[in-house]
Amino acid sequence: MYPQEIVIPMKEELTENGFEELLSAAAVDKALSEKGTTLVVLNSVCGCSAGTARPGVLMAVQNSTKKPDRMTTSFAGFDIDAVKKLREFLLPYPPSSPSIALFKDGQLVHFIERHNIEGRSAQMIAANLIGAFDQHCN
Repeated sequence: MYPQEIVIPMKEELTENGFEELLSAAAVDKALSEKGTTLVVLNSVCGCSAGTARPGVLMAVQNSTKKPDRMTTSFAGFDIDAVKKLREFLLPYPPSSPSIALFKDGQLVHFIERHNIEGRSAQMIAANLIGAFDQHCN
């Protein structure tokens, strides 16, 4: 498990911009059982999370005309139970962090794995997400 003093500022980059933390398996179940769209950012300490994933997600949310009903996040290597439960909802995809998932009525409809984040710009990730929001969000 990562030290709290390292993780908290990385969490705050999302929570201070309206993302709700999913800290337990029950919180994941509740969030993904709701009707509508739920964006889930599986946050991480790695450089691609800091350099492109979090900035790309924030850019997408700020610049999209259609937005998810809920924006949530869990932190790999820190929010252990929540991430374990979340990964059940992401099957058949293998564990991947960072990653970004969009659910509609509890079903996974769009997923960006780590290998689709690495080497891409925040703008590319934002464009990918905006396309998914346009397709699946109201």
